[in-house]
Amino acid sequence: MTPILILAAGTSSRMRGRDKLLEEVEGAPVLRVLATRAASLGEPVFVALPALDHPRARALTGLDVTLLPIPAAPEGMGATLRDAVAALPDAPRFMVLLGDMPDIGAAHMKSVLDAALTHPDQLIWRGCTEDGKPGHPMLFDTSLRRQFATLSGDDGGRALVAPYRDRTQLVPLPGQIARGDLDTPEDWDTWRARFGP
Repeated sequence: MTPILILAAGTSSRMRGRDKLLEEVEGAPVLRVLATRAASLGEPVFVALPALDHPRARALTGLDVTLLPIPAAPEGMGATLRDAVAALPDAPRFMVLLGDMPDIGAAHMKSVLDAALTHPDQLIWRGCTEDGKPGHPMLFDTSLRRQFATLSGDDGGRALVAPYRDRTQLVPLPGQIARGDLDTPEDWDTWRARFGP
């Protein structure tokens, strides 16, 4: 078992009133699309949300996923990671995926999961661009869980990951999709102009 955690508790503050995780992809909110893709791998999927009555929760209705309300989410991504990872079941590894990356498919997630089998001596396995820039999704060895407990604010996991650069296996994904998170209306407009609705 490898829990897959989708981060969807942010404020979407750069979208100027729109919610980036409810933007439509393939006729459904991007968050629902990503959760569906993750669930297709047969692993347990957890979604970190601001609250259970948030519109994002309604976008996940009917899916076999576990919703994790994160009251501390307004503090930033560090707090979300801290509390969401603490809520995951024990397992040898766990995956973290951003909720605003519409190009990440089930096959890309599986490539990162499989990298832990082919490179078992590493502690972190993460998607990267075709030219080697680290990105998402990220898979963590369970021994790093205690490190997440120290996260706070909006630092995310950068400070946690940095000391393990030599124990990180990069997994090339097509093009630039490993870094293709869409944070602004302009990002979404550009993406739709390239890839369609």
